[in-house]
Amino acid sequence: MAIEDELLTVAAVARRLGVAPATLRTWDRRYHLGPSTHERGEHRRYCALDVAKLMLMRRLIASGVAPCEAALKAKSQNCEESIESVNFEFEVQDELVSAIFRAANSCDVVFIENELRKAILLDGIPATWSQVIVPILNLIGCQWEDTGQGIEVEHIFTEILIRVLRNSVSDLKDPLNHRPVLLAAVGKERHTLALHALAATLAERKIGSFFLGSCTPLEAVSGMVKRSAPPAIFLWAQLKENAQSEYFLELPVVRPAPRIILGGPGWNRDSCTGVALVEDIKQACLEIERAVGV
Repeated sequence: MAIEDELLTVAAVARRLGVAPATLRTWDRRYHLGPSTHERGEHRRYCALDVAKLMLMRRLIASGVAPCEAALKAKSQNCEESIESVNFEFEVQDELVSAIFRAANSCDVVFIENELRKAILLDGIPATWSQVIVPILNLIGCQWEDTGQGIEVEHIFTEILIRVLRNSVSDLKDPLNHRPVLLAAVGKERHTLALHALAATLAERKIGSFFLGSCTPLEAVSGMVKRSAPPAIFLWAQLKENAQSEYFLELPVVRPAPRIILGGPGWNRDSCTGVALVEDIKQACLEIERAVGV
């Protein structure tokens, strides 16, 4: 039975919203924001519209709105409005970061995805990456270090983020470059979020790419170089043990020679000669645009 057709218990709604059942009872008692069809003596049962209003209440509070004001706004919603259509405004990026971080801890997938898409549409991927995504990842990492809990929060946020970034890539039609650039996380590197962000940023700029993903061996990079003769090769290594010089010194010779670009804190500047070493997504894009001829 779909959520639109079923009536949910207090416990079920609490799980969906990521709040305690006692919080729902408080909201009902204090703000009259409870089941619309509840009768005295019966168990509370929430319909789809009730859940939508409560979701809005929780999201507004998470964004910094006072509970009494959030309740008034939530109760004003009607059947004609979709919860996804609500426009959350944040005066500074720190508020957006805090709201998404709280939403990640509550597994509020819709809110996270909507806000990430809006931020990317408004500011672009590089700015959203540095000002929103990286701070959220830092908060999630600190939470795990401090408490030993929340590894599932990192996983769910990562999956949402990859889905959003991949959609940006899949939307690319008629790229400017007929030979895609090559993107790979080398060695045993499993950290690829920055690589996904770069692929999406390139797609924004109408540059196509081949994404080899995590743990790419030298044989795979070499094979793609011979097969596709990319104008640029971007190699990502976050960890030092994965930043091996063989990945750019032992590539097959093709003509025209590709521009080789290294990204990630794993690389040692002193040993990376004859290649471009970049600090962020913007620099990587500039190097790739030069290679593509944009």
